[in-house]
Amino acid sequence: MMRKVILVLTLCLLALMFIATAAMAAKLLCITKETHKGDQSVASCLAKGDEFAIVDDHGVVHILSKREVELTKAFNPQIFEQRAFSIRYRELAPELKIFGTTVRPAQEKK
Repeated sequence: MMRKVILVLTLCLLALMFIATAAMAAKLLCITKETHKGDQSVASCLAKGDEFAIVDDHGVVHILSKREVELTKAFNPQIFEQRAFSIRYRELAPELKIFGTTVRPAQEKK
């Protein structure tokens, strides 16, 4: 009985680590142009009409719609301050900072 509990806990831990690793490895890449090599911010490229997608290490692509970009700006605007990279320069692109992973300063109590 104890072996089964340990096996189940180990499998759950491995699954959690796999999911967390895959989530942290996502990158925001420009899919409209192949020339972006960090020379502009994502926000300036979006203003020019470029489209972006979130791509993970397994090659799964999620193309961001205009509505998704607007909502993401509302909840996590720091994502659009990073440098823009195209798919061609994927290795140079920074990992996407998932909402809640950045340290925020504590607010003063009134």
